[in-house]
Formats: sequence, C-alpha cells, structure tokens
Amino acid sequence: MSRATLREALRSLEDDGFVTRTRGAGTFATHRPRLRNNLDVNFGVTDAIQAAGMKAGTVNSDIQSVRASAQEAKSLELAQGDPLLVLERVRSADGRPVVFSRDVVPAALLTVDALGRLRDGSVYDLLEQEGGTSVLHGVVTLEPMRADRLLARKLDVGRGQLLLYLRQVDYDSAGDPILLSHEYHLASAFEFSVVRRGPGRRPG
Repeated sequence: MSRATLREALRSLEDDGFVTRTRGAGTFATHRPRLRNNLDVNFGVTDAIQAAGMKAGTVNSDIQSVRASAQEAKSLELAQGDPLLVLERVRSADGRPVVFSRDVVPAALLTVDALGRLRDGSVYDLLEQEGGTSVLHGVVTLEPMRADRLLARKLDVGRGQLLLYLRQVDYDSAGDPILLSHEYHLASAFEFSVVRRGPGRRPG
C-alpha cells in the first residue's frame, strides 16, 4: 500500500472520529462515544448531549445586541434593522468542545439579562419560561463544511477539520418564527439520523 493511500485512509478515520493524530507522537484510536441526534425530533444541543449520558457544559459565551440583517429579517419575518439578541456559545460534552452555536432571537421575546443567566441551559426552555412562548416545530438545513480559522479556534481543532453546519428556524404554535440558530458540530462527535417515511400507502 502506498504512503499516499495510507495517509488518506488515516485522514478519513480521523474525520470520522475513530483515530486522533498528534504531530510528533503518532496516531491513536479514540474512545469517545458519538452523540446520536435524531433529526426528526426537535431538541437542542443540551438535550442531545444529556441523552448520550454526558454532561453538557459551556466553555464560553457572548451576548450581543444587533440589528437584523436582510437575511435575518427574512428568516424571522421582521423588518431589516429590527433589534435582535444574539447568544454565541461553545458547547461541551464532558468538558470537550463539540458545538459552536449562534442563536438569534427577536429582542421583543427575551432580555439580555435572561440570556446572561442561561449559561448551560436550553434556549427553548428560556423562551418558554421567560418569553411565554414555546417552539412547536423547526425547519433545518444541513451542510458539511471545513473549519475556518475562527471555528477551529473556538472548537479547539485543526483548521480544515470536518464540521456539520445546521441552520434552523424554529416556529411557535401560531406559525411565527421565533428563533434562528446556526450550529457548527464536530463531525467526529455527532451521529445524525433521519426517519424517512413512505412511499407506501396506509391500509384502509
């Protein structure tokens, strides 16, 4: 087997989370479980980590008051320039950074103080407790990507590490969008599944 083929095989194993490579030390098998996330059930990062029997935490967080961009206004059905609150967090599983999230919510629904008290908790729970509204369903798009310099630094991985980007808009019972989320998951830490129904007809 050629060295090029071996390097490519090891790179694929590293991307899938089966091995870790350390310059000057070697290649080692990993023992970290993957976090399973069923995408036909709408729950947040906190729930996904806890469901895997691991402790959910926050490495660091930042809250910003911003004005809605054209794209954010369209997603949340607001006017461009309307006030928004943005919560950025690096989420961890048993102390290991696994997700960088950016949650965008209309300023009319939550306060900076409420977000500041959230720390490790769920934005879904906060919206229900503080904002008096709950998420009924969400629409998510997924896209594979490589970590740029900023994401690599936040997730403590090498530049070019494989990530899975999730962009989701969550809606309340009236069908109004109340939350826009950007999540960058370490591909080596998560396993996603989707229930696909049909095309058979129901009997009767």
